[in-house]
Amino acid sequence: FLYFFLFSQLGGCGILGVGIWLAVTQGNFATLSSSFPSLSAANLLIVTGTFVMIIGFIGCIGAIKENKCLLLSFFIMLLIIFLLELTVVILFFVYTDKIDKYAQRDLKKGLHLYGTDGNIGLTNAWSIIQTDFRCCGVSNYTDWFEVYNTTRVPDSCCLEFSENCGLHSPGTWWK
Repeated sequence: FLYFFLFSQLGGCGILGVGIWLAVTQGNFATLSSSFPSLSAANLLIVTGTFVMIIGFIGCIGAIKENKCLLLSFFIMLLIIFLLELTVVILFFVYTDKIDKYAQRDLKKGLHLYGTDGNIGLTNAWSIIQTDFRCCGVSNYTDWFEVYNTTRVPDSCCLEFSENCGLHSPGTWWK
């Protein structure tokens, strides 16, 4: 039981620590989703780490004290988590097409906020993702034409980065 306790507490602390570190160091790095601004990797890790620590603590204390109430609570929490995970997986496979359409629509809304006042985190997120994944837009570079109302893209879409390279021809942009 001591090993389980140490494992759950260290794992929970590790997840929580990474979440806090991300929140502190990447504070201006917002999510790509304009509909769920609180849904970020940092917040998700903080919540997950906290739950892991609490549930592990309840299970270990219940086992050490041989308290049936705490052990039953621990079992019920694990059962609920398992059922929630199973439900999410099933719903994901059943509604894959709808989830894909919703995600694309939401991401395209985020494109329209690119470079606007108060959205530096979202702008940075798009720039980093397009540079790192060598892509442009949600589906392709034409997504940006709706944003700028012209044939141009952000400089982060360019194969070779240079100032105002997004004004050049599509042959110089990531697809």
